[in-house]
Amino acid sequence: MIEKVPLTELRHRLDRFRAEMDRQDAEWKMVVIFGKINLYFFTGTMQEGMLIIPRDDEATLWVRRSYERAVDESYFPKIKPMESYRDAAQAYGTMPDKVHMELEVVPIAYLKRFQKYFPIQDVRSADKAISKVRAIKTPYELKLMEKAGAIHQHVLEECVPGLFREGMTELELAMELYALMVDKGHHGVVRFSMFDTEMGIGHIAFGESSIYPTYFNGPGGAYGQSPAVPILGSRDRRLKKGELVFIDVGLGVEGYHTDKTMTYMFGGPLPQTVLDAHERCVDIQDRIAAMLEPGSIPSQIYRTIMESLEPEFLENFMGFGRRRVKFLGHGIGLHIDEYPVIAQGFDEPLEEGMVLALEPKKGIAGVGMVGIENTFLVTPQGGRCITGASRGMIPVY
Repeated sequence: MIEKVPLTELRHRLDRFRAEMDRQDAEWKMVVIFGKINLYFFTGTMQEGMLIIPRDDEATLWVRRSYERAVDESYFPKIKPMESYRDAAQAYGTMPDKVHMELEVVPIAYLKRFQKYFPIQDVRSADKAISKVRAIKTPYELKLMEKAGAIHQHVLEECVPGLFREGMTELELAMELYALMVDKGHHGVVRFSMFDTEMGIGHIAFGESSIYPTYFNGPGGAYGQSPAVPILGSRDRRLKKGELVFIDVGLGVEGYHTDKTMTYMFGGPLPQTVLDAHERCVDIQDRIAAMLEPGSIPSQIYRTIMESLEPEFLENFMGFGRRRVKFLGHGIGLHIDEYPVIAQGFDEPLEEGMVLALEPKKGIAGVGMVGIENTFLVTPQGGRCITGASRGMIPVY
């Protein structure tokens, strides 16, 4: 049975978006949305097509493929078929002088095909307005994220230690973990908004593999399968006793993700200095979480934490060597990486209902990446974790 996004939910999202557009550009005329994730957010279906939102008229979802499926699985009130943009253009009279679009999403070729029938030259960005509306989760969305978080906790804290075997490869662990996650309710994909970013389920790494250079904009690393497929895990890297196991994976339910990192000690304890560095990262996570309340400024949280850390600890913090990222956490929802970010430049206050993943981590030569990541809901009492309370470094002897 299809679980449809309720019509009241869809209307509420569109109303909030219109209000946000009014705040950002009092003279906006029309928004056109092409990206499938944003189409799903506003309409409850992700077909090939476009959503046209005029300022003073009803929004219409135009679908090339598949119209029948869109009608079957969405409560969106106005869905129409089209063979090409020509069909949609014929339904509109004089076009406005400017249109807002997802400039972070729409390829130039798409834009040119659209402009062939919609002769608009002034194209502006709707990305920030969309991001801000998506950042504040509704009770409907939070219910799905809390379900994802509960599965995430169960899998990484309770089930994963039973998967480890001496001599298994990173790829074998990744495949067994993926099957387990899907069996428990994971929707099977991990979605990112970053351009041209692929990720199977996340980073699965043994020992120093977790600090190996990676194109992905995160503190952890992984060998991956090859230069052509630098994800999932190595077919050759095998688990040895006394090693750190680093697992950083997303998990989702009905489109909505949580993000979580757990570390494990396989076959014996790690040195006390390594454990101390790990515990320091967990303490940093807890300090940030306490500041996740409405009105807090992400950039101020970032500065407060970074300025409190001594130079010795900052070395290889949030990465390894020259590969350090400049954030401590990120928004999350339909994408793993969403607005806002705990980083410089994010100066607008947090709001109740936002959800962020916090991930303080530190690379250690000869050992790997220690630290933690959990997903938190912004509340008046500070961040409420929805992915579990384990401090990581789970012993598997």
